[in-house]
Amino acid sequence: MRGRREGDTDAVLLRAVAGGDAGALGVLYDRHAGWLHARLSRRCADGEVVREVLQDTFVTVWRSAGGHGGGEAGGWLWTIAARRLVDARRVQERTARVETAPVEDWPSPVAASAEERVLAGLEFGDVGTALDRISPELRDVLRATVVDGLTTREAARLLGIPEGTVKTRAMRARAELRAALAHLNPSPLSTPIPTPTGGPA
Repeated sequence: MRGRREGDTDAVLLRAVAGGDAGALGVLYDRHAGWLHARLSRRCADGEVVREVLQDTFVTVWRSAGGHGGGEAGGWLWTIAARRLVDARRVQERTARVETAPVEDWPSPVAASAEERVLAGLEFGDVGTALDRISPELRDVLRATVVDGLTTREAARLLGIPEGTVKTRAMRARAELRAALAHLNPSPLSTPIPTPTGGPA
């Protein structure tokens, strides 16, 4: 089964996964796990955490493949992996605080990091709703450059498009997101549009 599927596109494989085809998931894993592991390792030196995040990523793919909009899966997979890594870091930080501090010294909940705030903003509230209204290719660029903080060059490699296209789509994505937010909230725009953090190269 896996040999016959190796030539299938990501979109075809994801549709098969959504239908319960474990072989298709295996092909997706073989195709994407290597670069996902390498990129996660650049952000986290703990190999065990990286392996757990990678496993959780593909468990999520198995459960939510039906929600993928089609096309190549790279950007979508990295968004899932980046979120899982943020979750894993939160657990590590909480565990470390509990293990090292006396109960009376436990800190109050800390403010969310900038990355966590962006992730939350892209998931919930007006920004999340507006994001669902822009086209998938623009949404992928926004997630790559804002959520993941990738450079233009890294985003281009990840999404398989030229660097110039990344820049153009990022500008269009911001414009469409702003318009969608304005439609949701006719009053003067109060929710700032997240800006890319990765830089041009």
